[in-house]
Amino acid sequence: MTSSEQHDPVVPLLAALRDLAATAERSASQLEGEIARALAMVQDTVARGGTLLFCGNGGSAADAQHLATEYVVRYMRNRRAYPAIALTTDSSLLTAAGNDFGFDQVFARQVEALARPGDLLIIHSTSGNSPNVLLAADAARQRGVAVLALSAKDGGALRTRADLCIVVPTDRTDRAQEIHLCIQHAICDAIEATL
Repeated sequence: MTSSEQHDPVVPLLAALRDLAATAERSASQLEGEIARALAMVQDTVARGGTLLFCGNGGSAADAQHLATEYVVRYMRNRRAYPAIALTTDSSLLTAAGNDFGFDQVFARQVEALARPGDLLIIHSTSGNSPNVLLAADAARQRGVAVLALSAKDGGALRTRADLCIVVPTDRTDRAQEIHLCIQHAICDAIEATL
């Protein structure tokens, strides 16, 4: 890198885009089978009228909201509304459950109340080790609800508690979240095109 490149503020931005592209290429090469299985899980749930329940923490909580909205409102096409809920959005419920049962229970409590066999719990967790998403996965499995997870690094404990865990090949939280969102958008697009 030349001296002028070291001081050019655009260089790190371009490097970030190249890193994202490389992570996307690795994901496309390594995760084709898992992504196809995830599409089938979502497609089957929506086709039989089940509800998609999304959860995650921090940026993944924002992704949960984002994706539930894509299914209920629309992504690219006008079509019927698909049942989807972000378990991250009700501040009264989250604070009551957190206060009365502990933050680890905020998603599990909602899964217990809302999830039914035929639904699908979709968890976003870059570490795969957050206690509240692990307990949500356990609660879903106890209710006969399938669990689809998107993670990174080594998948964490979530890898063995989900029916399918897509582990993005990166240790970077931001790249994992970007790829999770891309995968989820592609799945939503495919659902809209086929149902």
